Amino acid sequence: MNVGILGTGFGAYHAKLLKAMPTVERIAVCGRNETKLEEISEALGVQVTTSAEELLLDPGLDVIHICLPSSLHQEYAVEALKHGKHVFCETPVCLELEDIAAMKQAEAAYGKRILVNQFIKFDPPYQYLYEVTQSRKYGKLLSLTLKRETAPLWGDLGLSKVTTNLMIHELDCLTWILGQEALPINVWGTDAGAPGQAMVRASFPYADGWAEVLCSSGMPDSYPFTVAYEAYFEHAKLVFHESDDENGVTQIVLTEYSSAGRKVLPLESVNPYEKSISYAHSCLQDGFASILSLEQAVRAIEIAIKLREKLAQKFLY
Repeated sequence: MNVGILGTGFGAYHAKLLKAMPTVERIAVCGRNETKLEEISEALGVQVTTSAEELLLDPGLDVIHICLPSSLHQEYAVEALKHGKHVFCETPVCLELEDIAAMKQAEAAYGKRILVNQFIKFDPPYQYLYEVTQSRKYGKLLSLTLKRETAPLWGDLGLSKVTTNLMIHELDCLTWILGQEALPINVWGTDAGAPGQAMVRASFPYADGWAEVLCSSGMPDSYPFTVAYEAYFEHAKLVFHESDDENGVTQIVLTEYSSAGRKVLPLESVNPYEKSISYAHSCLQDGFASILSLEQAVRAIEIAIKLREKLAQKFLY
């Protein structure tokens, strides 16, 4: 498979991962920063260009990876599809409802596909949560709390952006696990005491259960980047926690509590980004259905937009 990459920020990471994949024959990277392009070219030996049009018109490319700001995703995804290329898009896939409609229409019109990097589906603790929920290994899932917390490291993540730009990963996970539209019945948010940052709690109903997502971009600088969940089942509880310790070493622990006692579950050491890209390419190459489909990603972004709107209405008065 031959791949074009739009963007040299996270796009450089895509190029590095792709370079190690035996199924990828050619890589071309497009960006505006010529110095960064030169660095990527020297480090990886890939083709580089400052012209997005050159990439989109290249008949030898099979798929375009879009690693640009989310506000640009729709424009370039539609252009790539129009020129006969599949798309692998970073998340969030877009930020507005009209962008969703345009991308869906383009998929139907041009016969190519958009897959979205919902990498959380390839992260072992979240994969395990999905599997035991579907198999009912511990009985029915009664309650689920998903959490993502960070110090102000990622630019503007205030109330108008935090649900789409940071909470989206947990919303991806939630819609995947519940397998249905999880509509928010309550949302609370605050500026978290830091300019351009926010804390949001959103609650969701589902059949015979309840879920909550907590997201904060305004934690103290001393607080490590943290993702976590607590899952209550009929016959057990799972507690997952991942964060960096004081030496910058990532600590990942998934604990099972059941009638048999407390047990730390082993987790495979994998790179979920790499697995997501490899899986997406297989889907595009072989033409089979994908858990990374645009339809799957849209369910989460629609909820994120609804939460954003509710928060805006709350803070009008």
